[in-house]
Amino acid sequence: MIRDLQKAARQLGTTRPKLIAAMKEAGLLNDQNLPANPMRDKFYLQVKRGSWYHETMGMQHSESTRVTQAGINWLADKLGLERPQIPEDNRGVA
Repeated sequence: MIRDLQKAARQLGTTRPKLIAAMKEAGLLNDQNLPANPMRDKFYLQVKRGSWYHETMGMQHSESTRVTQAGINWLADKLGLERPQIPEDNRGVA
């Protein structure tokens, strides 16, 4: 499961602005709130890219950071937060 920063913050027991500030301070996000080291952190932080057409502005593009399942505990450890209870992923069990 991949979460946006709002859902990740909620799961970590903080707010989105506080999570972003802490991630920037730790060097995990750049000025655009995207992963500062996308290759190094690719198992924890991913970039979602989107585009849409606006009638007067033309093609619009957006990018936003997403946190993977493994990234929740990784973020908690990196930022000194308490690890949340995350249910096990049983989809691979037959």
